[in-house]
Amino acid sequence: MRVLVLRCWGRLPAGGCAGRRSSPQWRALAGLSGSPGGEDGQGAQVREKPPWRVLFFGTDQFAREALRALHAARENKEEELIEKLEVVTIPSPSPKGLPVKQYAVQSQLPVYEWPDVGSGEYDVGVVASFGRLLSEALILKFPYGILNVHPSCLPRWRGPAPIIHTVLHGDTVTGVTIMQIRPKRFDVGPILKQETIPVPPKSTAKELEAVLSRLGANMLISVLKNLPESLNNGRQQPPEGMTYAPKISAGTSCIIWEEQTSEEIFRLYRAIGDIIPLQTLWMDNTIKLLDLVEVNSSVLADPKLTGQAVIPGSIIYHKQSQILLVCCKDGWIGVQSVMLKKTLTATDFYNGYLHPWHQKNSQAHPSQCRFQTLRLPTKKQQKGKKIVAMQQCIK
Repeated sequence: MRVLVLRCWGRLPAGGCAGRRSSPQWRALAGLSGSPGGEDGQGAQVREKPPWRVLFFGTDQFAREALRALHAARENKEEELIEKLEVVTIPSPSPKGLPVKQYAVQSQLPVYEWPDVGSGEYDVGVVASFGRLLSEALILKFPYGILNVHPSCLPRWRGPAPIIHTVLHGDTVTGVTIMQIRPKRFDVGPILKQETIPVPPKSTAKELEAVLSRLGANMLISVLKNLPESLNNGRQQPPEGMTYAPKISAGTSCIIWEEQTSEEIFRLYRAIGDIIPLQTLWMDNTIKLLDLVEVNSSVLADPKLTGQAVIPGSIIYHKQSQILLVCCKDGWIGVQSVMLKKTLTATDFYNGYLHPWHQKNSQAHPSQCRFQTLRLPTKKQQKGKKIVAMQQCIK
C-alpha cells in the first residue's frame, strides 16, 4: 500500500495536517493562474493563521520602517505574528549597502541580494520600494502571495516616485495602500487596505516620507494580523484617477524661469531638493541653488523690485535680508546659498561674482547678468557624444 505524506506548513491545525489551501478568489483577483508553492505546489498546505514566515523585499528609508515593524513583531513573542523574517535587497555601490540592508545586518537578519531570494519556505512576501518586477513563478512560491506597501492612494501615483510627485503637484491629500503584487506589473494589484492623510503644508518629500513610512508600517502589521480575511476582502483598483509617478531625472532640477511660477519652483524644491539641488545657468556656469526661502511682503515692497521692469532670471541682492532675489514667471524667490565650485552664501556670491561683474560691465543691461535655464543633454545626445569620441579614438 502506498502512503502519501504531505508536508505541513507550520503548526498542525485541529484534526491533523489538513490545512486548507489559499483561496482561489483572491488569487484570481491578483491575476495568478498557478498553484501556491510553484510547480510542485499542488499539495502544499497553507497556514490558516499566524505566526507567518515572511520574506521582505526593500531598499530605502521608507522600506526600512516597514522592515523595522516586522522585526519588532517577530521579537514580540507574546503576540506570535511573525515566526521567521528574511530580507532581499538590491546591490549597492556603497560598502554599507542600502538602508534596508544596513538594518538587516544590524538586526542579524538573513540578507540576500537580488536576484538571489534564498531557498527557504515562507508564507507571504512583503515588498516596499523594491523597484524590481516580480515573476509569477516567484509570487507563487508564497502561499499568500506578495504584499506591497505603496505610499500613495492608488491608483493615483503608480510608479517609483509617488511621494515626490505628491509634493511636486501640490496634492493636499495622500496616503498608503497595501496591495497585492501582480506578476510583471507595477502597482496594479488589488487593494487590501488604504488610508488617507492630509499632506502637511509646505512639507518636503523627505518629511512626508517619514510620516507615510510609519503609517504604512502600522497598516502592514494590521493586514498581517488578519491576512486570509484581508486577501479575501481585496478589491480591484478603480479605473478612474490613475496617474503615473516616474523617476526624477537630473533635468527635472533645471528651473525654467520664464515658465515656472514661484509656487511651482518651491514645490519642486520641496519635492527633490534633498536628492538633487535645483540648478540654473549663470555666465555659462552651472549654479546649484541650495537654500530657497519665500520672500516676505516687506522685501517685495523694495523700490528695486517695484520701480523697474525685470525679466525672469534677473538677480538682485537684498542686503538687509542677505538673500538673492530671483525673478520668475509671476514674482520672486529668495536664495540663501548657492554652489559654484564651492558652497557660497548669497552675500559671498554677490561680493565675489555679481558685484564685480556689474563694476566691470557698468554699461551693460542688468538682464545680461541673469540666471538662465540650464539645458542638460538627453541620454540620446550623451550616447551620440560617446560614439563620436570612440570614433575619434579609433582614427
